[in-house]
Amino acid sequence: MDSNCIFCKIIKQQIPSFKLIETDTVYSFLDIGPLNEGHALIIPKYHCQKVEDVPDEYLHDILPVAKKIAKAIGCTNYNILQNNGRLAHQEVMHVHFHVIPKDESGGLEIKWRVKKLSTDKLKEIHADIISKLE
Repeated sequence: MDSNCIFCKIIKQQIPSFKLIETDTVYSFLDIGPLNEGHALIIPKYHCQKVEDVPDEYLHDILPVAKKIAKAIGCTNYNILQNNGRLAHQEVMHVHFHVIPKDESGGLEIKWRVKKLSTDKLKEIHADIISKLE
């Protein structure tokens, strides 16, 4: 845990939160700056900034907890979002996942800027990634 991290302080209950689900490895709570009603955060109980740095045992509960929260919110449409780094819009430098309900009144807005890549370029990218996977 990082004593300066707001999410670590929430996990330690040094800062109040609207807790939803807590397991041995994750803590979830309502976002106090929601994009829509029911917007929730799920954080591993391990401090690090990017998902690739989280030990696997702290990731196992993330999607099951997200699923439970989405069902409890009762939304038909929702986003599960996770950002890595400031350029990717990460505001708190502790890995976290959002469950964001989407309806006519609000939610996440995304504008995809699709890149056109040739088949040869896709093959090159594919080969590079495959060579680096464990």
